Amino acid sequence: MKFNTQIIKTSLIAFLIAFSFSFFFNSCETNPSKKIKEENVISTKERLENSDDFPEIEFDKNNHDFGEISEGDLAETEFVFTNVGKSDLIISDASGSCGCTVPDYPKNTPIKPGESGKIVVKFDSNNRPGLQRKAVTLITNTAKGKQILNIKSIVIPKS
Repeated sequence: MKFNTQIIKTSLIAFLIAFSFSFFFNSCETNPSKKIKEENVISTKERLENSDDFPEIEFDKNNHDFGEISEGDLAETEFVFTNVGKSDLIISDASGSCGCTVPDYPKNTPIKPGESGKIVVKFDSNNRPGLQRKAVTLITNTAKGKQILNIKSIVIPKS
């Protein structure tokens, strides 16, 4: 019995040593910098150099409180924005934090510097009693790349 245990221990140690050497030598051969694409480096450098040329989105408000509404009501508000940057603003996506919050926005429509637009947010309070806090996330071509608008309401349950 002792003989078999000694063979197993020796085999296990030999395996661990071989595995360690294999892992060490293989991991040293991979150079993460080789995975970086040159066109991405150039694009990033240009973007950073021209960071003053980005569009900039400015809202009349970032939050809206509907106050108390009755369950089942469809509440709606507008968020008016202006492009205060130096190049065309593009909103490529807008999504609500849940299916009850739906934004309507100028998708992929260039908004020139100085021009304004609006994002209409509809909130369906059906089956949503109590305090509700929802967000709309915008994906833009601004320096930040993302903007969040918030809505809230107290939904009075059906009697």
